[in-house]
Amino acid sequence: MYPRFLSSQRQWLVVAFLAFVASFTDLHAETLRGVVIGLADGDTMTLLDSAKVQYKIRLSGIDAPEKRQPFGNRSKENLSALAFGQQVVIEWGKTDRYGRIIGKVLVNGRDAGLEQIRCGLAWHYKAYMREQSATDRALYSAAEVEARSAKRGLWGEQGPMPPWEFRRR
Repeated sequence: MYPRFLSSQRQWLVVAFLAFVASFTDLHAETLRGVVIGLADGDTMTLLDSAKVQYKIRLSGIDAPEKRQPFGNRSKENLSALAFGQQVVIEWGKTDRYGRIIGKVLVNGRDAGLEQIRCGLAWHYKAYMREQSATDRALYSAAEVEARSAKRGLWGEQGPMPPWEFRRR
């Protein structure tokens, strides 16, 4: 009986430890700092770090209209006004199939992706929301609901097409 108790106690400790570690995954993201030197669109930028190395950055948690879509250029212009030439901090944990760093972009402490959503110039990219912290998921979702109800940006249009659908066409 004693070994069985020890076994179940160990199992409980392992589960508790894994749950504890999982709750802090956001704290273990990599950090990159640099200046934004280019923008491809409303959710992709080029960063130059202090060693003069360039990185392609894809803003996590959002999907902005493609350049050929309505509001595509406005989305890019808005992100440019917020971040171009600015020193930024990127909190990231992975790259995508194109080699871009997927990360949360902070400009003077402001979340650039969240700002894009608030302005009605990007969707909360719910297909990847599990990669966000619970706090960011809630903030991004609430910002999209608010932008929709206020008819900001692309939400002022009748039935805007999400970029993930536009890319499939």
